[in-house]
Amino acid sequence: MNNIPYYSISKYYKDTYGSKVYKLPIKLDLTCPNRDGACGRGGCIFCSESGGSFENLPSYMTVSDQLESNKAYIGRRYKADKFIAYFQNFSNTYMPLDDFKEVIRACDKDYIVGIAISTRSDCISLDKLDFLEKFAKKTGIDITFELGLQTANYRSLDILNRGESLADFIKAALMIRDYGFRICAHLILSLPWDDKRDIIESARILNALEVKEVKLHSLYVVKGTKLARMYEDKEVDMIDKKDYQDNVITFLRYINKDTAIARLVGRAPEEETIFCNWDTSWWLIRDEIIEMMNRQGFIQGDKAYKKIFDKIKGESK
Repeated sequence: MNNIPYYSISKYYKDTYGSKVYKLPIKLDLTCPNRDGACGRGGCIFCSESGGSFENLPSYMTVSDQLESNKAYIGRRYKADKFIAYFQNFSNTYMPLDDFKEVIRACDKDYIVGIAISTRSDCISLDKLDFLEKFAKKTGIDITFELGLQTANYRSLDILNRGESLADFIKAALMIRDYGFRICAHLILSLPWDDKRDIIESARILNALEVKEVKLHSLYVVKGTKLARMYEDKEVDMIDKKDYQDNVITFLRYINKDTAIARLVGRAPEEETIFCNWDTSWWLIRDEIIEMMNRQGFIQGDKAYKKIFDKIKGESK
């Protein structure tokens, strides 16, 4: 689509690697501290037993075999030859250091330009960061941590049973940034307990932390989760599609213009959910957001703090 009013992840990949880049999902046999009792039980209310992954290869396959299998399919389908190894389900730093080293080293392949590690902010440790720093210098492979902030509203985080706070996210982001690694923050922009101020504050916090990548999605309801029980018992009301789109536009206007937007709306298999994206195709929701922004003359970052800081800096010279 032409005239995209935000900095898309595909544009970032083209700017950085000179071509299209696709992710190769990897599923490991692990859990998270919000499930096994380390910091909580039951996990986040929206998280299923698959841990946020739906269509991955089975976890009993080795990392190398998953990469090769996914590369064969995705590379052929999209005519791609550069890929990111994507550790997707649950918390992928929540394992002993030696095990972590093994799975990361398995990604040292000539077609891998980056590794994306989905994890929790309370699972960031210096020993793993030290290892990744040496690994990245040796291989030239870029490292990105995908962290679920979800919202800056601590009351909503409590309802979601995140088991971690905004302060935890900030601490982890600062640790990761000190090592020079990239951060991708995940945000849910249709939480019924949030308002526009929470959306704006989330963007401003990511700007302050110099987070360079964001994934946005709406709150979908996966079967068998606590959220599913709440939804069926009418304890939670979903906002409508137009309000979600307005929230996305608000967020984009307040996030820095150089922050890559990995997605505007998530998706989940229909057979796995009882509510997802208002029974509307994710790409249609995305295209409507783009059309609305173009029609109104909005672009990413046109309300970001950075513009104010630049103006102040210019006036002080």
